[in-house]
Amino acid sequence: MSPVFPMLTVLTMFYYICLRRRARTATRGEMMNSHRTIESNNRTSPLNAEVVQYVKEVVDFSSHYGSENSMSYTMWNLSGVPNVFPSSGDFTQTAVFRTYGTWWDQCPSASLPFKRTSPNFQSQDYVELTFEQQVYPTAVHVLETYHPGAVIRILACSANPYSPSPLAEVRWEILWSERPTKVNASQARQFKPCIKQINFPTNLIRLEVNSSLLDYYTELDAVVLHGTKDKPVLSLKTSLVDMNDLEDDICEEKDGCGMDNLNKKFSSAVLREEPNNGYFDKLPYELIQLILNHLTIPDLCRLAQTCKLLNQHCCDPLQYIHLNLQPYWAKLNDTSLEFLQARCTLVQWLNLSWTGNRGFISVAGFSRFLKVCGSELVRLELSCSHFLNETCLEVISEMCPNLQDLNLSSCDKLPPQAFNHIAKLCSLRRLVLYRTKVEQTALLSILNFCSELQHLSLGSCVMIEDYDVIASMMGAKCKKLRTLDLWRCKNITENGIAELASGCPLLEELDLGWCPTLQSSTGCFARLARQLPHLQKLFLTANRSVCDTDIEELACNCTRLQQLDILGTRMVSPASLRKLLESCKDLSLLDVSFCSQIDIRAVLELNANFPKVFIKKSFTQ
Repeated sequence: MSPVFPMLTVLTMFYYICLRRRARTATRGEMMNSHRTIESNNRTSPLNAEVVQYVKEVVDFSSHYGSENSMSYTMWNLSGVPNVFPSSGDFTQTAVFRTYGTWWDQCPSASLPFKRTSPNFQSQDYVELTFEQQVYPTAVHVLETYHPGAVIRILACSANPYSPSPLAEVRWEILWSERPTKVNASQARQFKPCIKQINFPTNLIRLEVNSSLLDYYTELDAVVLHGTKDKPVLSLKTSLVDMNDLEDDICEEKDGCGMDNLNKKFSSAVLREEPNNGYFDKLPYELIQLILNHLTIPDLCRLAQTCKLLNQHCCDPLQYIHLNLQPYWAKLNDTSLEFLQARCTLVQWLNLSWTGNRGFISVAGFSRFLKVCGSELVRLELSCSHFLNETCLEVISEMCPNLQDLNLSSCDKLPPQAFNHIAKLCSLRRLVLYRTKVEQTALLSILNFCSELQHLSLGSCVMIEDYDVIASMMGAKCKKLRTLDLWRCKNITENGIAELASGCPLLEELDLGWCPTLQSSTGCFARLARQLPHLQKLFLTANRSVCDTDIEELACNCTRLQQLDILGTRMVSPASLRKLLESCKDLSLLDVSFCSQIDIRAVLELNANFPKVFIKKSFTQ
């Protein structure tokens, strides 16, 4: 027999072993990229025909451009068949997130980022979608109709939202992920990422997005889930497997999403006994602490198992002054908090955004953690943390006396009465209540007792009956207010604006986008320009009454202006915009989309004369 045949046999056996290994580990790797995963278009027999489904229901999301009381630009537009695709452009029937680019990170209202954040976590927003039938996914198609490229992760959940008996253990598995990449074209596309196979059926899909590289708002029209009712047989149509892949998978398996085996990693009793630790014994304690500050939480977990010296350093509360747990939302639970508890007694910044949903964190578990770790807290991020209830806010108000920064963005399941407890946090400097059910009485109490407020977000708070009363209270009590978000507040008038402008002269950022009751003819915008000379950002989005007089007042009085949105106005001419651009040397963002007097030719001329300014002009095909 030729020596070639034994060699082929060995290679065949090795390839088979690799495939078996891939079949076992394909559901474990948390960050497998598409070039390493099994292709989704496996061959299916007639007995296991592919099921194609559109979204049945949008069950959760972190933000949207639209209103809570309409369908324009809301996440709910992802339900059902496409409304727009394959057309390209800016359409109200699509789903749009609240932000794009880095503009919101450059505003006075922007929070400082957490330093110790996993570099693999790049998600900024998410939306969770349910489908009629549970299937083993073979493909997920996203129909993007404007400025595509924001989707960076697609996940599947083992829980069935429509099942009367919930699972004892809920799992999330990443089907596909990729770092943010720039897509130069703004036209519509059908995004078809190569997803990996999972070993459970699902009808709950989550899209996570990062819009930082986009030139304008991304718009999504529909999501299509392809899958089979029965578990598909592993196809030979796989990507090549090499030893580096296997080693990476082993590391990812041990990592367990960073939080899976947190208790085991920190409480490991078997530590290596060495006669000495080499040069580490000679390094100052503070220097080792400084070095470890560059590690993520999972890295600290692993390092704590190496020797007693490093275990001591990794468990030092000084390593947990700033603790960002948002990247581990899919795994973080009561057990994780319990084992972190002893190490977080000095924590000052804590990010639990997106965590705890579907029973992962209980009210009791959260309360226990804060009772031990809340005394030094200065900043608490709880965006989209739907486990929160009135008891949780009561515990926060009692256990966190030094709290200055509280983010409850999109905590839309909190009952209105829960917000009364926030008034006890008299040291608050920043409060984000975007898309919450805070009511007028609770908000008035907060403004009365939290007079140190500098940053306040009330965007899309639909339960407030009279924003003029709220504005009057802000003008009387919140003299230090620097930024205010009133996005889509439904009933503020020129009276409220007058009280606000006279009482809060330090305002640097004001968002009055989609406030339909404000009319330029009352002089409210001109008054804002004259009384708020420190303005750096002003959004007057979709106010059709904004006119040349208002723009000229801004040019004369608000020379520090950096961002201006006048989308949708019919009464602003290119001449007034030229005056504004000549006066406001720091202006970097100007949105004139759907401004009927500002055509493409005018935009091109302004761009040529003011090349440092990004002038946005969206279109509808």
